[in-house]
Amino acid sequence: MPTAIVTGPHAAGPAAPLADDLRALGFQVVEADTPDAVAERLAQVPAADRVAVVDRRFVGHRHALRLALTDPRFDTAAVPGAVSAKPAARQALTGALAALAAAPVAAGPRAADGAAPTAPLPDALADALDAQDAAPYRPELGVLVAAVPADSAGRAAAEAAVAAVDEESVRLRSAVKSRDGFFTTHFISPYSRYLARWCARRGLTPNQVTTASLLVALIAAGCAATGTRGGYVAAGVLLLASFVLDCTDGQLARYSLQYSTLGAWLDATFDRAKEYAYYAGLALGAARGGDDVWALALGAMVLQTCRHVVDFAFTEANHDAAANTSPTAALSGRLDSVGWTVWVRRMVVLPIGERWALIAVLTAVTTPRITFVVLLVGCGLAACYTTAGRVLRSLTRRAQRTDRAAQALADLADSGPLAEAGARALRPLARRMPVFVPPVVALIGAAAVTATAALASWGSWWPLLAAVLYVLTSAFAVARPLKGALDWLVPPFFRAGEYGTVLALAAVSGVNGALPAAFGLVAAVAYHHYDTVYRIRGGTGAPPRALVRAAGGHEGRTLVVALMAALAHHTGFTVALTVLAVALALLVLTESVRFWVSSAAPAVHDESGEPA
Repeated sequence: MPTAIVTGPHAAGPAAPLADDLRALGFQVVEADTPDAVAERLAQVPAADRVAVVDRRFVGHRHALRLALTDPRFDTAAVPGAVSAKPAARQALTGALAALAAAPVAAGPRAADGAAPTAPLPDALADALDAQDAAPYRPELGVLVAAVPADSAGRAAAEAAVAAVDEESVRLRSAVKSRDGFFTTHFISPYSRYLARWCARRGLTPNQVTTASLLVALIAAGCAATGTRGGYVAAGVLLLASFVLDCTDGQLARYSLQYSTLGAWLDATFDRAKEYAYYAGLALGAARGGDDVWALALGAMVLQTCRHVVDFAFTEANHDAAANTSPTAALSGRLDSVGWTVWVRRMVVLPIGERWALIAVLTAVTTPRITFVVLLVGCGLAACYTTAGRVLRSLTRRAQRTDRAAQALADLADSGPLAEAGARALRPLARRMPVFVPPVVALIGAAAVTATAALASWGSWWPLLAAVLYVLTSAFAVARPLKGALDWLVPPFFRAGEYGTVLALAAVSGVNGALPAAFGLVAAVAYHHYDTVYRIRGGTGAPPRALVRAAGGHEGRTLVVALMAALAHHTGFTVALTVLAVALALLVLTESVRFWVSSAAPAVHDESGEPA
């Protein structure tokens, strides 16, 4: 149980409300009047428990304390009058307390009776943590109040400020992302935030809501798979219901600060699982009506996955780049100051809210084929818009990219043993090439293998020869660190090459069941790539190299699929794709579940805006 140590001079008014607030937040409250007593109390708190130090004169909103004392994403956090530390930061907090004991600091407003000023101990501890490179997170309070008044007049003013603010309204507003899409902001969040509060008051967790969202989406996919008009209408309604729950789980996490590593992983992976399962349901429903749209379903999954890797790779390439400015970025910032352009630019990229609404409506009133065609056109235009903008930004900025960014791009590339060996052999030649060569070579290889697979006759050896070329170009593209202006395009080109080849070979084969098997294979590989992304974003690095090598890397899998297409007879190709899909799914899922369930990685929740 977390412990709150209440310390400092006794307040001019009653201290009971502070103790009640702390207990309501789940803390065991103990008293310690002096810094030495605080040190003794701190030593008595179990090492595995969170600890907080709060000035007993604190006046403020309970949610201000909640933000500083209970947010699990940060090892240390502070607001005026309160500081907290997770077990990982206990040593730093103890060191800060010892530093204050060795060199006490006098600061703060002078008391009304003329006594020497004394800084609230929690504030002094927060400053000492800053000096130890363990800077606490200081949440933006906005209109929320957190203060340590020096006298009764200051206390009365602080209490009046507390009473003037509707804390619950602020808490509800802060549960909603500040940069969500138009559909989510105006059609979902106005009521989903109240659903999040309802869930919080009944003890439901974000993970439970996330799981419910997945189940509803799977039921929607099942309804779509019936191939009936009633089933399609029900599927569209349930897909929107699933999205409401998808928004609710994040709002519940922000409302109650129930962040977790497992929750971040579930939220990220279930979104993809829901959408792609729904694609499969639409394809099955269309098949019941005699229309084969598996190629369109797989194409939609390939396009959406490639869009995401463009986003991830660009972000990682520029995450900590120096001199990271450009005229294009400045223009984007100016456009953001014009209200209507903000919503247009958010809608045109078809983020998840707009996209799911489009899919739901089209499912209910049209056919799966029309749904996929419109989706492919819309996502294709959105991909062109976002990628072109990022290319312009990259060409017009003079950023110095770091070794960390280069390593992240190398991890996103997902190179296997063949590309690794080829990269070592080609490194001396690659070092003498211009900086624009890696993405150009990656594009040539991906385009060549995909086009050959699409245009060659079934059973031809040309796709296999193109896959060998793809291995060589992939090795050359990663033969040196990916620090060029456009090197973030290398991972998306690799995704397009691998997924596009599988799609093309399955479509050209004309084999019954080949496209559904290819859909399963790409889904398994895409899961591995999303898993890599969220591990990198969590600061834990990519999956183990042993796993990447065992999975063959993108170039190895492309070569294997091309070889299967050349050697297998028609029925055998479907069986081979299915076996490969199952084997890869078991391999990557087993390791991924083990990692995320047992991991101490920080919870990664995207607060910047709605994902594409």
